[in-house]
Amino acid sequence: MNVLIVEDEAHTATLLQEVIEQDSDFMVIEKLESVMEVVEYLSKYQKNLDLLFFDIQLADGHSFEIFKHVDVVVPVVFCTAYDEYTLQAIKNNGIDYILKPFKEEEIHAALNKYKSLIANLQGKSPTPIQLQPTQTPQYQQSFLTQYREKSLVKQVKDVALFCVEQENVYLYTFAGEKFPLFKKLEYVESVCDPTQFFRINRQMLVNRAAVVSFEPYFNRKIALHLQVQLSEVVVVSRLKVAPFKEWLEK
Repeated sequence: MNVLIVEDEAHTATLLQEVIEQDSDFMVIEKLESVMEVVEYLSKYQKNLDLLFFDIQLADGHSFEIFKHVDVVVPVVFCTAYDEYTLQAIKNNGIDYILKPFKEEEIHAALNKYKSLIANLQGKSPTPIQLQPTQTPQYQQSFLTQYREKSLVKQVKDVALFCVEQENVYLYTFAGEKFPLFKKLEYVESVCDPTQFFRINRQMLVNRAAVVSFEPYFNRKIALHLQVQLSEVVVVSRLKVAPFKEWLEK
């Protein structure tokens, strides 16, 4: 089973890895030190992980910040020098809370707890988690966003596009509304139906239903005309033009 360690003290991370890998069922595949590193890594590779070990206070903030940017679905063991975050840890996928300096038996107890949980869910002996193929992939149907103090639910079918503006991701609805989305665009792309949404450049993911027409643009790019109005020209990057046209015709 694959483990990610998030710890900004190199010696502690190495020691933790050695203890975890004493159990042959587990292998540490990566050690990271900062919130931003983890957000980027989980956005791409979370599906390959079975268990996370998180320190809480990292160099660039609390590890709880990670949960604001990525939908973490993997169980977490919090291993920290601070005892005041227990409740918050439980609310963020925490299955165990270990205080530093940790003892080897506490780590092994956490690993066994994880294996017991998985065994109970599967109804059989612990085995590595495997994603079972399905004929119809399940994609996200809605996103949570924020308007003032109110949390809103926006259906994916009502979203014309997602885009990055000043390092923040926003969604635009067909009704012309704009809302912040506290995710990375890479994550949004991974959970949206690729037959319905296309990444036209680094900053934008467009709904097929939003595309009205397009025309040639500079340097062999194309400019899109969409059902929603933006302040800047919506451009498909040069290397994306051919696959974008093929996608539109499918």
